[in-house]
Amino acid sequence: MMHDESTALVVQPGEAAGASLTDGAFELLADGGAVSASRLTLATGADGAPPHHHKLSHELFYVLGGTILFRLGDALSAVGKGGLVVIPPGLPHVFGAAEGETADVLVVLSPGIERFGYFERLAAISHGEAEFASLLPEQLRYDVHFEDISDWRSAPSR
Repeated sequence: MMHDESTALVVQPGEAAGASLTDGAFELLADGGAVSASRLTLATGADGAPPHHHKLSHELFYVLGGTILFRLGDALSAVGKGGLVVIPPGLPHVFGAAEGETADVLVVLSPGIERFGYFERLAAISHGEAEFASLLPEQLRYDVHFEDISDWRSAPSR
């Protein structure tokens, strides 16, 4: 939901824009301005966004339920309900529901950049309605810069 930064933004239950994924759903709460915020629910063991980093924004994850596995640079961290992760600009990361668990997480990016189009495209990709390659030219627009991190759930070998 876009808002005028001179007023408070209030999003009542049921007012958020939604985007369904094959393995979960987004509630798109706020877009642009000081923050972009969404709530993401993931099915058992499902991946979240593809491996990426942000050049401009910090990204905050607050786990509302379940356990999320994060790959933060070369480190793996499992974070359960009530846990908080703040990722600085430039740090490659990827996340998903831990094996055998569902997950529910609030995600906030600051400063906010209009990203609803990105989330809607991710939903279309998850349903086979668009190709992942369609996001590649949009990396700068959405400040989502993709990383090549294969088998991200395994600790990197040294």
